[in-house]
Amino acid sequence: MNRSQAWALLNEYIKNPALIRHALCVEAAMQHYARLQGADETAWALTGLLHDFDYERWPDPPQHTREGARILREAGWDEEIVGAILSHAPWNQEEYPHDRPIRKALFAVDELCGFIYAIALMRPERLNGMAPKSVTKKMKQKSFAASVSRDDIHEGAKLLDLPLQDHIAHCIEAITSIADQVDLSPPS
Repeated sequence: MNRSQAWALLNEYIKNPALIRHALCVEAAMQHYARLQGADETAWALTGLLHDFDYERWPDPPQHTREGARILREAGWDEEIVGAILSHAPWNQEEYPHDRPIRKALFAVDELCGFIYAIALMRPERLNGMAPKSVTKKMKQKSFAASVSRDDIHEGAKLLDLPLQDHIAHCIEAITSIADQVDLSPPS
């Protein structure tokens, strides 16, 4: 399977532009981490792009991820991608633990990408000049992006064996590389 097939599948199931932007951010972060780890960039990127493709139709656990996994398997997608997507949901942890690099990375970048995106929207310069320190400061403000699990962000950095500041810097860098695609280019 390739990106054009993944993109078509994503757009078949997701109509909300914010969810599509999130998928693109997670795709960029996954590709970034694959490059750092010498892993299969295509597989990791596709995992990021498709990780929530079933969310709009099946937002409730455990259907979210499991319906998507069923669809992906029926279409012949690689089981490594399917298993990684299943692993990012807590209700699948027993069967699909964070025991592989691709699974660790997806868990690590998912919440953080959403959080960084939310911060960037509040800044006139968007991602330009965003520092990890400002992200960790915003994490302490519980009312900001309240649905984002700060515990998951911390746990993700631990899974990657990285200091939180470094993990945040990697995700900022990855999202910055696609800023124009996700409406985060600074206003001109």
